[in-house]
Amino acid sequence: MTKRRPGGAEEVVEETTSESPPPETDTATEAGEESTEGSEVDAADGDASDSDGSADAGSDTKASDEEAIEESTDDEDKDEDDETEDEADVIIEDESEVDLMGDAADEVDKRVAELTTDLQRLQAEYVNYKKRVDRDRELVSQNATYKVLTPIVEVLDTIDRAREHGEVEGGFKAVADQLEKIVTNLGLKKFGEPGDVFDPNRHEALSHMGTDPEVEETSVKLVAKAGYMIGDRVVRAAQVLVVDPE
Repeated sequence: MTKRRPGGAEEVVEETTSESPPPETDTATEAGEESTEGSEVDAADGDASDSDGSADAGSDTKASDEEAIEESTDDEDKDEDDETEDEADVIIEDESEVDLMGDAADEVDKRVAELTTDLQRLQAEYVNYKKRVDRDRELVSQNATYKVLTPIVEVLDTIDRAREHGEVEGGFKAVADQLEKIVTNLGLKKFGEPGDVFDPNRHEALSHMGTDPEVEETSVKLVAKAGYMIGDRVVRAAQVLVVDPE
């Protein structure tokens, strides 16, 4: 290198090129930078890891929620199935109760029918017994009346003959009328008149008086003694004379 001095002299100055050594890098600084870069990398890795973890946690939470929802749905379905089974059991029990009640009602109806039949039979037996008792009582009364009035029939015959001859007068007539009234009230009835159709159950034919063109059947022509009855029972048959038709 040429260096001009004052005065015009040139001086060749040897240019010394000195290369300055590169500044030494502070080891601590580099270590700090490296640690900072490592921290940043680690932080980035940590953030990524945290992001991944958060994502995984979110995924896990979502999966847990889905599983919980599925479990709740399954539980609800199970509860619904249980309720359906319970309702089915209740329906079956109700049907069983209905069947039992139906059987009980049938038994009650059958028992009521049997008791009704027994009651009707007892009522019929009681009615028949009452009729029989009433009939027997009436028969006993008729027998007693028959025994009492049978001897009086002869007295009544005497009164009838006296009346025919016109001998029933005065006090005797009053006694005769009163006696006839009493026996009539006791059920004694007089029968047998001329013109009656002959009935062998009620009449005693003393004789035949021939034929009579005025009659169509064998009939009573004359009454010798009147007949008497108590109810349907003949105390004494009427003694009569009869005629036959031509």
